[in-house]
Amino acid sequence: MTHLVIRDLHSGYQGSTVLHGVDLDVRGGRVLGLLGRNGVGKSTLINTVCGLVRASSGSVQLDGQELAGQRPDVAARAGIGLVPQGRRIFPDLTVAEHLDVATRVSRAGAWDRAAILALLPRLGERLSHRGNQLSGGEQQMLAIARALLTNPSVLLLDEPSDGLAPQLVAQVGATISEIVESGTAVLLVEQDLRLAFSVAQEIAVMDKGRIVLHEPTRQFRSDAARARRLLGVA
Repeated sequence: MTHLVIRDLHSGYQGSTVLHGVDLDVRGGRVLGLLGRNGVGKSTLINTVCGLVRASSGSVQLDGQELAGQRPDVAARAGIGLVPQGRRIFPDLTVAEHLDVATRVSRAGAWDRAAILALLPRLGERLSHRGNQLSGGEQQMLAIARALLTNPSVLLLDEPSDGLAPQLVAQVGATISEIVESGTAVLLVEQDLRLAFSVAQEIAVMDKGRIVLHEPTRQFRSDAARARRLLGVA
């Protein structure tokens, strides 16, 4: 079973340290929801795991392979898939062209175009549409499809609900649940607590670049006062 192990991870930008010794485990067939106030380092952690930010020290191992300090293409070939915050869809490429590009760098696995369009049938209706012709929800589904076509062992989702209407957030949650059933490990960074609680079996909370809590979702939700304090919710 897939196992992403993060130990004593430090990273940052231009001499400024953001992550201060992060320890985290993400296992196949499970969703770990990573919560915390804005600016505490959640996106930096995502970007460090996938190689977009270079680790200054510590370890990121996927099934025993060390990825800390490696380039993004090395992390992708090892099985790290990224759905970035803001989707980052190419405005002039069609849906079909986005899928074609992702397929070219795909690892062997169950996710091919047919499986993707079965999971996300709306994309099948939009294959000839360019990225800038898609709704926010369609762009998010395309970003998920693009990542899945690489057949990742671990899927990193950075704020997938951002800017979406509630019914579309629910659709994203249903999609995440289906992805996990395939055995994929999911690390979900999210501000929408309803989405995180609906799909995550475990919750971790980050504060000032450190993991300050990691426990089952049910246990986290059972102490509402503590949860509000940790998340800065009134």
